[in-house]
Amino acid sequence: MNPRTKALKAFARGQKGSRSTVTLTDNRTGQSLVLPILEGTEGPGVMDIRTLYSKTGLFTYDPGFTSTGSCKSAITYIDGEAGILMHRGYRIEALAEHSDYLEVCYLLINGELPTSEQKRKFMQALSDHTMVHEQIMKFFQGFRRDAHPMAIMVGMVGALSAFYHDDIHDFTSPEGRWIAVSRLLAKIPTIGAMAYKYSIGQPFIYPRNDLNYPENLLHMMFATPCENYLVSPIQARAIDRILILHADHEQNASTSTVRLAGSSGANPFACISAGIASLWGRAHGGANEAVLNMLREIGHKDNIPEFIRRAKDKDDPFRLMGFGHRVYKNHDPRAAVLRESCHEVLEELGYDNKPLLDLAMELEQIALEDNYFIRKKLFPNVDFYSGIILRALGIPTSMFTVLFAIARNVGWIAQWKEMTEDKAMKIGRPRQLYSGYNQRIYLPIEQRSKRRRRNVFPGIVPKQF
Repeated sequence: MNPRTKALKAFARGQKGSRSTVTLTDNRTGQSLVLPILEGTEGPGVMDIRTLYSKTGLFTYDPGFTSTGSCKSAITYIDGEAGILMHRGYRIEALAEHSDYLEVCYLLINGELPTSEQKRKFMQALSDHTMVHEQIMKFFQGFRRDAHPMAIMVGMVGALSAFYHDDIHDFTSPEGRWIAVSRLLAKIPTIGAMAYKYSIGQPFIYPRNDLNYPENLLHMMFATPCENYLVSPIQARAIDRILILHADHEQNASTSTVRLAGSSGANPFACISAGIASLWGRAHGGANEAVLNMLREIGHKDNIPEFIRRAKDKDDPFRLMGFGHRVYKNHDPRAAVLRESCHEVLEELGYDNKPLLDLAMELEQIALEDNYFIRKKLFPNVDFYSGIILRALGIPTSMFTVLFAIARNVGWIAQWKEMTEDKAMKIGRPRQLYSGYNQRIYLPIEQRSKRRRRNVFPGIVPKQF
């Protein structure tokens, strides 16, 4: 029996019912409810609470859904305690070392690594869709010249749904889904590069299908009509690794957003646009940008000891960004891979002449040797190294999250595809613990007391154009 079949059978046993159960008792009524525990192929089991409300009239309360399994998925597995990240059963270290981004894309979407012929056809399918409609070029003119590139990404990817809509493309069919997948993977790097060019006032650069995925991205960002741009293999490989290491990360905020939007049957381009909007949040996709902001705050290598002292002081609000990870309690498995590329890029570019990058390397060395960081397991994470690489390549911090979105695009696509192919899919509908007023008596406006009026609209907002 091959490993995949064995894993699927093990999961099926857990879904059909487990001998393990948990009993909930309501102390108010003495009523008890026995709930089955479902087991996946890896990780902790889950209590199946689907019958909880119908049998008890109670919901669970889990702000942020940090203890809730919202779906079943065969795509990505994370063990934060052991520092493990796997895509379709493959360790991320092996994929980053031996594969390229498009192989990982194929794996996430189709469940298996491609053969040579499958990869060739996959790359050809994407090459057919790297261009965007010329009319989309005109859409950019509607944005202010100083618009944030992520704001442009949200709008432009959402606008694709107007070009590829459900009336023409049946996204519920395998063929329709595959076309949507191809277009999203091929066009989002083009749109991301266009957002960058628009922000700096340079003309758009058309994609070149003779280049591979990261080479083409760098070409569209940095080439100009007046000179040739030669892509460095070391820099292209670093970008490829950044894309691989950010491709998917289980049910995070942006992925859950894509799934929730997709559960209503929304257009896939609109779903991905929603994911981009969620990723834009400072608590999600802006971590590598925060690393650069922290380095600017430190300013000089001589100031590092003082900031290290502040980081150790629990009463000081300062935190070292890019060290430790919310999910990984030991080490970030992606960081060691990217550290190698980071040092290769800095060596090629001669980072000794760049004080900010020199400061980053000094901080890295101290953190790796300091007993406090070792004891607390506050090792440099993937955001620390990706931020340094992007900065070294001359990519502005406003584009960091755009690069993150381009990488995570395939994870969103794979999760959307998996969800839409699940016949048991239901529209997402979280419940709430209501804390508002009880039923109130409506009073005409002349009878409403000024004392009870809340100042919910304190002033007039000036018009801005």
